[in-house]
Amino acid sequence: MAQIKNIGLFTSGGDSPGMNAAIRAVVRTAIYYNIEVTGIRRGYEGMIKGDMFPMDRKSVSNIIQRGGTILKTARSEQFKTPEGRKLAYEQLKKNNVDALVAIGGDGTFTGAKIFGHEYDIPVVGLPGTIDNDLCGTDFTIGYDTAINTVIDAVDKIRDTAESHDRLFIVEVMGRDCGLIALRTGIAAGAEAILIPESKTGLQAVFERLESGRKDKSSKIIMLAESGEAGDAFEIGRQIKERFPNYDTRISVLGHIQRGGRPSCMDRVLACRVGVAAVEALRNGHHNEMIGLIHNEIAYTPFEHATKHNTDINPNFLKIVEILSI
Repeated sequence: MAQIKNIGLFTSGGDSPGMNAAIRAVVRTAIYYNIEVTGIRRGYEGMIKGDMFPMDRKSVSNIIQRGGTILKTARSEQFKTPEGRKLAYEQLKKNNVDALVAIGGDGTFTGAKIFGHEYDIPVVGLPGTIDNDLCGTDFTIGYDTAINTVIDAVDKIRDTAESHDRLFIVEVMGRDCGLIALRTGIAAGAEAILIPESKTGLQAVFERLESGRKDKSSKIIMLAESGEAGDAFEIGRQIKERFPNYDTRISVLGHIQRGGRPSCMDRVLACRVGVAAVEALRNGHHNEMIGLIHNEIAYTPFEHATKHNTDINPNFLKIVEILSI
């Protein structure tokens, strides 16, 4: 059993709903095991600057239902340098921190992996990202809330699309991973979905529009941001040129997907992995992400957990094709 006395806790990268629930779980579990917790504001940047404070039960009261992160988050260019990481380590030692829990995604864990190898401080991570693009967990904290936020928005867009016989191109987050667009596209009954992992190009969308029902009063095209075909405005321009009879409109959902109260699923996931993170440190784990696979706690080395590009299950794309007729 590792003798951990003071856990440094921080969130980094893009915020995601459920981070506060994870913070609460880590703090209260640490207190349960008589371990101190030091909150680190604004991720690695705050670590370098020594922006740290002691956390107790009261500091995490009434936050489980709140979106965002009470610890704030930021990206740090300085931490990418050996000099920056050395400053961070010195600040941790100054504040008597002897272990770390990092809540974030690919960039967070890449930094944690390097830092954990350079210095004698155990680090574990919790998967906090709306993109669901990490290996080692079936779902990431924030993903369920984000896709439900998108569904709520697209349902409202469908109402106005039906009323005006319009075609809407809806752009969602997912620069390198199209899971948000894919799942919400299926759930919203989209006519076509454009995602980075699929080789389906704009020509296939044109063919879908040409062969689809002409009497359908509304059409939705779901798009993951920054795809090969271009952004929503470029795709909208090309569709207008090809199909001038369509009343084509653009809706970019943007950062609305990051906000809002976390869903029950995200809260429970955050609580489970938050408790497991503290117990993992006590049991000697380090340089690992704590996730949930087949409803069981799983430990994945950072180098295997970071962002991956995998082939999308073709059955999902087939579902879109079948159900859009």
